[in-house]
Amino acid sequence: MNRRIVFLLLALIGAIVAGTMFAASLIAAVCHWPDVLLLLKWSLGALGVCGAIAMAAFKKRRKNDPPEHITGREAFVIVSLSWVIASVIGALPYTDCGLTFTDAFFEAMSGFSTTGASILTNVEGLSRGVLLWRSLTHWLGGMGIIVLCLAIIPFIGGSGIELFKAESPTPIPEKLTPRLSQTALYLWLVYILLTVLETIALKLCGMSFYDAVNHAFATMATGGFSTRNASIAAFGSPAVEWVITVFMFLAGVNFTLHFLFLRGSFGAYFADDEFRWYAGITLIVTALIAVCAAGAGMAQPLSQTIRHAAFQTVTILTTTGFGVTDTLQWPYFVHLILLLLMFIGGCAGSTGGGMKVLRVMVLTRSVKNDMLRTLQPKRVLCVRIGGKPQENDLVRSILAFFVMFMILLGVMSLALTWLGIDVLSSLSGVLACLSNIGPGLGQFGPVSNYATVPTCGKWILSFAMLVGRLEITTVMMLFMPSTWRR
Repeated sequence: MNRRIVFLLLALIGAIVAGTMFAASLIAAVCHWPDVLLLLKWSLGALGVCGAIAMAAFKKRRKNDPPEHITGREAFVIVSLSWVIASVIGALPYTDCGLTFTDAFFEAMSGFSTTGASILTNVEGLSRGVLLWRSLTHWLGGMGIIVLCLAIIPFIGGSGIELFKAESPTPIPEKLTPRLSQTALYLWLVYILLTVLETIALKLCGMSFYDAVNHAFATMATGGFSTRNASIAAFGSPAVEWVITVFMFLAGVNFTLHFLFLRGSFGAYFADDEFRWYAGITLIVTALIAVCAAGAGMAQPLSQTIRHAAFQTVTILTTTGFGVTDTLQWPYFVHLILLLLMFIGGCAGSTGGGMKVLRVMVLTRSVKNDMLRTLQPKRVLCVRIGGKPQENDLVRSILAFFVMFMILLGVMSLALTWLGIDVLSSLSGVLACLSNIGPGLGQFGPVSNYATVPTCGKWILSFAMLVGRLEITTVMMLFMPSTWRR
């Protein structure tokens, strides 16, 4: 392994994160917020350290050395550690707000991984600058730190494809253009456009500009951090709820489809198998929850029942985690549906977490083919996506992902129960962090948080967030001895 290039790129990535914090401190200065010095000192300190490491690594390269390429092993290390370093840097401002480093790291990892699980008991007690940084961690992590770096840093030898594959939230990474840096730039431009559109829509619905920006960051990243203790319910606005529901749904769609739509391919969405499944699951589950809630005799208007059903379906399916009502007061049937949605997640190539609709679709079709082979042993069958046959390697990798997902869910849930947390809370809490959702069930419900989890449990859940955001394999490769060999 080329440790020099690893240190160089990690330092550059850390500098980009610190530079974003510096930008937040400039906004705080312009707006005359009192926490400007807090953000400024940590951003400049992190920039100095990362810059020194980058310079030291850069100087070690000799002029006659051949061009360096990033191999798969180095990509796994760079991507995994870059998210840890980003969380360490992101945690620094929280330590000045009375949080221990464990709590600060948990909050920062939750932000960058777009999980939205929080240990803060009084969000509104934080200063505006820190809350803006908290939302920015969401927004950076939503499209991906590495994707941002690919868009603005000319990687050595053009070998950034290995980094792109290691971070991409999809089993089938796609390049929109032959040049990877251009693909990354286009994805970020679409991301920025949707964020701006949502900010305008929320402002028109009556939100302040500050709240609109923060909630647009959290929505498009499918993160769920809010500036209010009661989340979206604090605004009491049906218009705000519908706008956020629509943009959460869009954030859960493969961003390649958004790009194709903007390029004039207006039928791109419904020509895509995965999008049709995603839209179908959303509509069916919304209808089921609305009917169940209405049948349970909940005292609320039908329009509110439908709105809340749609909001909760989309916020869980896309793994955003915003809240407009206490779902623990809903029938048990709804609890189970929401628990199942936590497994599914958004589309591949979206900012959503979970297993992804694509994997569920492939697994379902693979099971169907196995059943047909039982009836007709000589029949040749393959899994098709968009009418195109897929290699068996794709099916095997998805099966391996599913097995690893379930093993990690079981092991970490057992660890939390060993720490004294009840079974429902342990299972739903780990699932919520592993799928990057945030709120779970039991003591981690939508009106609660993770403040009561023991210190060891917070580190376990932080690891679950990291593993979930980087699609398991990327992080687990760090535990393979062969990854570290020269």
